[in-house]
Amino acid sequence: MPAREGRAVRVAAGGLFSVVSLEDRQVGDLWAFNAHDPAEQHSASHTRAATDRLFPKVGEQFVTDRRRPILTLLADTSPGWHDMLIAACDPARYAGLGAAGHASCAANLRAALDELGLPAPAGAVPQPINVFMRIPVAPDGSLSWLPAETRPGDKITFRAEMDCVIVLSACPQDLVGINASRPTPLAIDLPATHPRS
Repeated sequence: MPAREGRAVRVAAGGLFSVVSLEDRQVGDLWAFNAHDPAEQHSASHTRAATDRLFPKVGEQFVTDRRRPILTLLADTSPGWHDMLIAACDPARYAGLGAAGHASCAANLRAALDELGLPAPAGAVPQPINVFMRIPVAPDGSLSWLPAETRPGDKITFRAEMDCVIVLSACPQDLVGINASRPTPLAIDLPATHPRS
């Protein structure tokens, strides 16, 4: 998908998909919804409670706001930074940064779901899995916003544990350094040998 844009795809239970860095230093906001009931969605806070970790680890599952497995992290060839603390960028974030009207991951999520004919989440946009995003936590609890360390071809691979709608936004953030101030494209790789819902 082009830099600054988002896409939604359906992945059936048992299907695999990867988020692939096509250039370098690009963050992706990733959401997973129950394809049969989009009101059920991946939840970063419920996942942290289930795994006792701030950040995901290969072999672990992500759970929904109903505490059911929705994704399993199968493999990761990137440097391994994937944030689950930071909210998706949205129009209010950019207005606060002096860039009203800037593209945002929240708007990309809503547009991608609309393209599939699905309703956008009621209320606040859910917390994404920020793949490739490097937000280390210091011993004093402070956060640092550092550029992603990905290189072309780096990827993170998931298995769907239920029929899912997956949404990925190639984050348009260019005012904070997470994308090295230069958003680039990402891809969703859906192996042809695995089911799609």
